[in-house]
Amino acid sequence: MELGFPLWLRVVHYLNIFLMFLLIRSGIQILLDFPRYYFNDHCTPGTEWIKFTRKKVPSDRLWTSTDEALPISSWIALPGGRHSLGIGRHWHFFAAILWSVNGLVYIALLFFTGQWRRLIPTSWDFVPQAWRTFLTYATFHVPSAGEFHPYDALQQSTYALVVFILAPLVILTGLALSPAIGGRFPWYPRLFHGRQSARSLHLLSLAAFLIFIIIHVTLVGIVHFKKAMAHIVLGLENHREALSIVLGLFALGIVVVVQVGATLWSQHNPRGVQRLTGRFISSFTRFFFYGLRSRQAYRKAEISPYFWTNGYPPVTREWEEAARHNFANYRLEIKGLVERPLSLSREDLRAMPEETNITEHCCIQGWSGIAEWTGVPVRDILARCCPVPGARYLVFHSFQTDEKGREYYELLELTEAYYPQTILSYAMNGEPLSVAHGAPLRLRMETKLGFKMVKWLKSIELVEGYKAMGEGQGGYREDTQFYDIEAQI
Repeated sequence: MELGFPLWLRVVHYLNIFLMFLLIRSGIQILLDFPRYYFNDHCTPGTEWIKFTRKKVPSDRLWTSTDEALPISSWIALPGGRHSLGIGRHWHFFAAILWSVNGLVYIALLFFTGQWRRLIPTSWDFVPQAWRTFLTYATFHVPSAGEFHPYDALQQSTYALVVFILAPLVILTGLALSPAIGGRFPWYPRLFHGRQSARSLHLLSLAAFLIFIIIHVTLVGIVHFKKAMAHIVLGLENHREALSIVLGLFALGIVVVVQVGATLWSQHNPRGVQRLTGRFISSFTRFFFYGLRSRQAYRKAEISPYFWTNGYPPVTREWEEAARHNFANYRLEIKGLVERPLSLSREDLRAMPEETNITEHCCIQGWSGIAEWTGVPVRDILARCCPVPGARYLVFHSFQTDEKGREYYELLELTEAYYPQTILSYAMNGEPLSVAHGAPLRLRMETKLGFKMVKWLKSIELVEGYKAMGEGQGGYREDTQFYDIEAQI
């Protein structure tokens, strides 16, 4: 049965090429923001199985995970530079969603049209045939025009491996990195032996794709190139080889132009990239992940021996004065759209019913750590201050400011503040919260990425909207580093 090369097959193949370039380049950007890879969820320095950095974690001073970020050329990564994580993630998830949809369409049409016969062997004869073809290429020979045909046994088995094993593995391990999924379904990351093992498998899958692409493109170029291009571009029934080559090179030129354009756009108008891709990504994440509530309950024996930090302690006079007196005079202000504004001392907070959770922290850079957090459920504070109608968000203000004097803040929706395991923590692993980890008080919200969990908490403000705050993107990281506001993946 001659299956041919229908138009839909050629279209999804081209879209796959188009999106894979975006995925790989943005993935490299993400990879180098925390270039250490582990097969354990503790991420203790020295236990990584591979690292792409020569940096050593110093023992004589504070070292944060942001210090680990490496610069990368925009010729390789999207958008390039150092710690361009926000825009890199926007491009990565934008392309990943479209790539997954394109893949689902491809697989559905494979079985609907009978094209699956090209990828799934129906006889064990493919094993010796594939071996003979492999030996031909391994000995640097090219099959004659009469012997060569698309989707031979070696191609068939390789494509089946890529389509039905490698591609799903990339998607499944990527989902295992989501704090929302890992929080609501703690068993899921364990399918891969933990979040960091899933992250490492995600990296190895990227390497496997790169190897496949290099070999695939090389063989297309050296094994009857004109005939192959006629199949790829115009289909089996049309053998206008010169036209196929021209059209094929033109299509690849479009891919290159888009890559250059995406890079320049990201560098010169990152806010535009954030807004456009962010709307698309948020609609996806809110549909699938919004409302997921953490059900984590790790054991004390699983607590990490090392827990990375992200961000340096505040240098404001107000915080330094409070720290000098061990926060004895600290007060948490609750204000905004509430019936009863509150000013709570450390003693007030400790007198309230406490909650203790052992959970896994997921940093946006990729590292993780398991710790025990003790504190006050945010829902209990809300019960005391009584939000008024119209209050939709809680804005968590930090004592921390940047070199330009901009305050660190992040927000949660009011409904998220009522979730179980959303607490204001004043203790970590049975000890008072350390300065490096956010003393005297920090937010814990276990289905979000770590940057949402404000440290060195100063006040909580209930508001109707956030567009008038900062740059209007919903948080300090969203304002200055173009992170996504949802923070669930």
